[in-house]
Amino acid sequence: MRRRRSLSRQLLVWQLGVVVVLLGAVAALAVVQSQAAFRDTQGRRMLSAAEDVAAVPTVRSALTSGRFDLLPAFARSAENLSGADEIVIVDGRSIVRTSPDPAQVRTVFDSGESTAPAGRSWVGNPDGRTVVAQVPIIGDRSEVIGLVSAGIRAPSPLEALSAARGEVLALLGLALVVGVAGSLMLASRVRRQTLGLEPDEIVELVQRREAMLLGIKEGVVGLDTADRITLLNPVARELLDLPDASPGDHLDTLDIDPRLRDVLTGASAGEDQLVLAGTRALVLNRMPVGLDGRRVGAVVTLRDRTELLTLEQRLDASRTVTDTLRAQAHEFSNRLHTIAGLTELGEHDEVRRFVAGIVEASEAWRREVVARVGDAAAAALLVAKASRAAERGVELAFAPDARLPAVAPGSDPELSADLVTVLGNLVDNAIDAVVGAPGERGRVEIGLSTEDGAVEVRVRDTGPGVATELVEEVFRSGFSTKVAGSGGGRGLGLALARQACLRRGGGITLHNDGGAVFVARLPLRAGVVVGA
Repeated sequence: MRRRRSLSRQLLVWQLGVVVVLLGAVAALAVVQSQAAFRDTQGRRMLSAAEDVAAVPTVRSALTSGRFDLLPAFARSAENLSGADEIVIVDGRSIVRTSPDPAQVRTVFDSGESTAPAGRSWVGNPDGRTVVAQVPIIGDRSEVIGLVSAGIRAPSPLEALSAARGEVLALLGLALVVGVAGSLMLASRVRRQTLGLEPDEIVELVQRREAMLLGIKEGVVGLDTADRITLLNPVARELLDLPDASPGDHLDTLDIDPRLRDVLTGASAGEDQLVLAGTRALVLNRMPVGLDGRRVGAVVTLRDRTELLTLEQRLDASRTVTDTLRAQAHEFSNRLHTIAGLTELGEHDEVRRFVAGIVEASEAWRREVVARVGDAAAAALLVAKASRAAERGVELAFAPDARLPAVAPGSDPELSADLVTVLGNLVDNAIDAVVGAPGERGRVEIGLSTEDGAVEVRVRDTGPGVATELVEEVFRSGFSTKVAGSGGGRGLGLALARQACLRRGGGITLHNDGGAVFVARLPLRAGVVVGA
């Protein structure tokens, strides 16, 4: 492959080219100015020479008497003294009486636009190259008896350049030296600023960077020290839903969630920060960028973990059911041991009373759940939540009109998972709200209904409620009124529930009525059959 020229060579070639062009322009300007100066200076000289000849008495006498043989001596003498190329003397009838060109003698003189035949001196440039001055010859009675024409030819542009070739060569040599020295100094400075990379290497590096940013699945956001966007690849633009954002925009001018802004600016530090943006669950990592020991900005990478987080929520729901079943199995084992002991002691009546109490206490809630909830996953979740609520001293109950018919299998496969996410998080939040609240035993009431093509979940608790100024904040990712435990994960439950509703085109609201009341709406897919 042909080796490309280095940056210094390219700069040298370009600068020499610019120098040559400038010298050419200067030379052309000099020629034009020289010609203009020649016309001005030589015009005055030719006019003076013509006036001197016209003022000689012998010339006037020769024209009056017709002794034209005396004229050539005066004309040639004036040519030698003035440096004129030609001096022509014409009589009053415009007949040439003397001229350097013998063929012109006795011919009619063409004065062109000259005013000399009318009695006024004239200086002009009739053919563009010759400077001509014409002066009338005035007789004794103030009449025009002839005219004197003095002319000199201007040098051509090549002749002018040839005459000044020494100066041109000196300028060219000086420009060459300055151009070479300047290009080498400039190339050295540019190479230092570009880390020694040649232009083709810089172009290749930029192209690779663009290809990399366009090819990766992760979003990348570059920020400067003033929190202005310096880089935003298409994946990040899509994940953050910022179609109109562009480099130079400040984060404060963008319509983004405060939690997301905190992570982008570094106000919320840590690895793998989970942020909900619209209907997406994003994991963000922010890395400061430094250069020569000073901070120049930061790079934030974004990964879409919506599907993974949904699977985690489903797994958590399954784990809750499993843990509850394990606890119930343990409790069932203890009860079996109790029954076996009573049997060995012969306390058969006590065995009957003990078993009847167990059956009545455990089956009543299961029967009510099965009767009211047609979704198997939601029913299993509520059975498990009842055990958790009982362990924490909270009463879990249904609203009088709560009922959720079954949805036709396959018509809305995501409904069950979304319902578990919303119902599980709202119930957990309500249980946490009433635990430790002053007064009687806490109570959580669950309402379920299907109307207007949507499933409505209503969870009411007897806790202290939520402050009015925090009604919207409780749904923000990372917000929590509880002290975070060692396991972390606080502040996401309500945000995830809201996200599940928004993903289906619904929503979730909160108001206080003897405690907090959450109302979630999950629209069904078009054509879904309810009650199958």
